Amino acid sequence: MLILIITLLLSIGYGLLVIYYWHSWRSVPAYVPAVVQPQTKISVIIPARNEEENIAALLQALQKQTYLPSLFEVIVIDDHSTDNTVAIVKQYPVVKLLHLTTDHINSYKKKAIETGIAAASGELIVTTDADCVPPPTWLETIAAFKEKTNAVFIAAPVVINCNSSVLQTFQAMDFMVLQGITGAVVHNNQLSMCNGANLAYGKKAFEAVNGFAGIDSIASGDDMLLMHKITTQFPGRVHYLKSKDVIVSTAPMKTWPAFFNQRIRWASKAARYNDKRIFPVLLLVYLFNLSFLVTAIAGFWNSYYWLWLLILWVYKTVAEFPLFSSVAGFFDKRWTLPFFFFFQPLHILYTVISGVFGQFGNYEWKGRKVS
Repeated sequence: MLILIITLLLSIGYGLLVIYYWHSWRSVPAYVPAVVQPQTKISVIIPARNEEENIAALLQALQKQTYLPSLFEVIVIDDHSTDNTVAIVKQYPVVKLLHLTTDHINSYKKKAIETGIAAASGELIVTTDADCVPPPTWLETIAAFKEKTNAVFIAAPVVINCNSSVLQTFQAMDFMVLQGITGAVVHNNQLSMCNGANLAYGKKAFEAVNGFAGIDSIASGDDMLLMHKITTQFPGRVHYLKSKDVIVSTAPMKTWPAFFNQRIRWASKAARYNDKRIFPVLLLVYLFNLSFLVTAIAGFWNSYYWLWLLILWVYKTVAEFPLFSSVAGFFDKRWTLPFFFFFQPLHILYTVISGVFGQFGNYEWKGRKVS
């Protein structure tokens, strides 16, 4: 009976939270660029480590930008690559190539971004990952949005490309929900959430908060932890850019171990969030998902709990579906809707596992062991 009461309370709290996210996501206004050509000088910062399979597609996409070439520069920071990444970048003469020389640190990506920003001439820093591809209107739309809103930090949407495999489809679906929540909470100034694959922030704002100082010992968090620092110093000037013209696509993880390593890496920064509003939300989400496993185990002593487990499964699907459907429509992936119910057990399992190992375990990233 105690398990039933606890899971019921968690379900109510979780349902209300998801409904709030759904309504908040729908309230985010879609941005329509003005006719006036923006004039903001942009520096695109790209940390890269062993990205020979991906970086050419990114650099080609940057060559196709509708933004005036004189108004943006591209800076790639090589992070000790051991493949042909550097040779490929050198094939693009307009790209400024830097090399990260620092070694034996815990956050190579933050150091690479700092190195790029130090050499940047643009007033607006735009960051993405080397395995991403932006649309042609990416920089022009970001610059126009920045000039209209006077934002010092802009979070923008990211989508995972996928084929029909279970692994890739699941990643794309899970990531879309995270993107919807990001847009909802940033628009309402509720939480500091974003993704480093599609960010923009003022160079002066970065310098004003002393960059990554204070969070530079943490392996991840070059996005959300920085966002919180800037939000604290520049309240009301952090915005979410909801526009299909800036959706950056990124590659999925190719194997299940790589996927779990990525999610463990993301979860590892949870204890380091200075935004204390995030912890209660993460705890509620985690305990709700954990309640499924507890209920399943309890079923071995009383089969009644297995019926309750099925009810929870249906409830979770119904509660989340409006948000997922709305976000899938924005990202033009409504074809994933029929899979939503069936992927719930997988989502529950990965949430519980990544949550545990993210706090107590180590993970491997880009060929490095991180603790």
